Amino acid sequence: MSTPTPLVLELATIEDLPAITELWFTVFNDPGMRQLIPDTPGARDWFTAANRTDMLTKPYQKYLKVIDPDTKDAQGQARIVAYAKWDLAMPDERGARFPPWHGDMPGQDCDAFFGGLEKNRRRVMGDKKHYYLDMLGTHPDYRCRGAGSMLVRWGCEIADREGVGAYIDASKAGVPLYAKHGFMDHSDPAVLSEVAPMARG
Repeated sequence: MSTPTPLVLELATIEDLPAITELWFTVFNDPGMRQLIPDTPGARDWFTAANRTDMLTKPYQKYLKVIDPDTKDAQGQARIVAYAKWDLAMPDERGARFPPWHGDMPGQDCDAFFGGLEKNRRRVMGDKKHYYLDMLGTHPDYRCRGAGSMLVRWGCEIADREGVGAYIDASKAGVPLYAKHGFMDHSDPAVLSEVAPMARG
């Protein structure tokens, strides 16, 4: 049995956005997230446009992709099998994390959920300078092949070099991956949540 070609980490580009949107809706498909961001054409367009705006206007938002050189997509490009978005700005520099919600989304529920994540980040990190792993997703077919670690390590190495912390809103399933890279779980034991606030440095 031949060994698969190693996966490759690269910076993502505007041209990658359709594939990133497809990957996000494949990965984040649990009922809770699908209720907040339903898989509709309008919500997909909203997601793609939000990322395009970040790429074009927020240089501190770093989009990364992991590709499989052995597998091509419909356009003949190497398949994007994982991606991440690292935010190298503090919340007050960044402004709103998302544009106004699309009409297909329950706005109040989105405000409550994502607002809760921001509160947790403030509770754990305070005013300490840190970088935020805003998003990370790996296609189910490519889990346990190192793609997630490549994406986490990229931002952690920058944070370590610059002597700052790092933070992520981790899924419960993702906790072991982030713990391996030095993130500590700061969940409030009194609050039941599917998201673990994790920090390092």
